[in-house]
Amino acid sequence: MKYKWTTIWIAMLCLLIGLGLYSATQRSNATQSKGTIVFGDANWDSIRFHNYVAGFIVEHGYGYKMEVTSGSTAATFTGLRQGDIDVLTEVWPNNMLDAYNEALDKKEIETVSLNYNGKQGFYVPTYMIKGDPEAGIKPMAPDLKTVQDLAKYWELFKDPEDPSKGRVIGSYSGTEAQKITQKQMTVFGLDQTFNYFTPGSEGALNASIVKAFKNHEPWVGYYWTPTWITSKYDLTLLQAPKYDPDIWEKNYGTEFPPDEVYISVNKDLTKKAPDVVDFLSHYKTSAELTGEALVYMEDNDTTAQAAAKWWLKKHEDLWTKWVPEDVATKVKKALQ
Repeated sequence: MKYKWTTIWIAMLCLLIGLGLYSATQRSNATQSKGTIVFGDANWDSIRFHNYVAGFIVEHGYGYKMEVTSGSTAATFTGLRQGDIDVLTEVWPNNMLDAYNEALDKKEIETVSLNYNGKQGFYVPTYMIKGDPEAGIKPMAPDLKTVQDLAKYWELFKDPEDPSKGRVIGSYSGTEAQKITQKQMTVFGLDQTFNYFTPGSEGALNASIVKAFKNHEPWVGYYWTPTWITSKYDLTLLQAPKYDPDIWEKNYGTEFPPDEVYISVNKDLTKKAPDVVDFLSHYKTSAELTGEALVYMEDNDTTAQAAAKWWLKKHEDLWTKWVPEDVATKVKKALQ
């Protein structure tokens, strides 16, 4: 009987310890997972990079789970307005001004930070204008300064499918910039001497530039900063008529407006995760810092997620200013 009761007491003690451990685990999990923050991926590398920088901090510093929803520019912005997406780390208002202003007016979104300033428009390799003495390349178009000047040099850019005209490489399918630049072709009169070619993806657009630089060939097309391309290769932005908001609103017949690239959140995130919104309101980088990470991705053939961790380690002095000390401590520990 003595041994029987001893066995019973040991079993009960083990049961109580087990229940205690289970309860502690449940409390720990509740503390670690405060909910899910959904980031929008509009299918370009810089937004992916910023998503994972912010997402790493959100997960490891604040205890939320990060998810990513991919889609076109229009689709992800619609998702932000409707609440299917919580955060867009790169909103380029100039590429969707009406929708952006409408979302603000209806208070569907809140813009919480200026991430960085970018540029976009029609570019050519600088060696076309200045030459490349080291490579023995003489200037091909020494007087090429403006978009309108392209008409004088159209034969340098002959369309392989229609040699009677030149070829302008536009933005890739599914972007608002593709619609804008195709319209600009007509407004700037380029459609008289050039055909507009739409690449199927950002990768195809990039490949056309890399090929041109490798062979020192003529190239003209739409591009933007920051990217690994503009950080690694010397491209010149061609001048267009000075920005005028009325003309831009009418037919995009000017240079792109100054690009302020924002972080915007769905209106409900301020209630769902006010600590995350506060963090994002302090998030600020630059075209140069973003381009640095994109070059790292390309040179190391790695992902935006890996580049974000590399960048966080390298720029600890910057991002630790965005968050409270206890959050920074958790993030730094997770980076080890």
